[in-house]
Amino acid sequence: MTQIEQGSANVYADLGIGDAEEMLVKAQLATKIGEIIKRRRLTQIQAAELLGIPQPKLSNMLRGQFRGISEIKMIDCLTRLGRNVEIVVKAAPRSKVAGHVSVVFA
Repeated sequence: MTQIEQGSANVYADLGIGDAEEMLVKAQLATKIGEIIKRRRLTQIQAAELLGIPQPKLSNMLRGQFRGISEIKMIDCLTRLGRNVEIVVKAAPRSKVAGHVSVVFA
């Protein structure tokens, strides 16, 4: 019989990756960047020029290979694609020792 294990909301954490929270944030940002590029019917060459990054780096990011691309650069990509980005800092619940980072798209 196959055993099924319930995962968390973060596949990177489930896989034991050390910087799982950062990787999840980058994955969410890259997904949104890809959706906007697709919706605008931009080629990767056009998008890379607009975003100010080399096309191979954009291709890697859209395929989930975003090590070496900072969250700040990804946020810059979103603003270049005509999106407003707001960063909200709030206190973590008292039960938590450390806070966390989450991405919410409106």
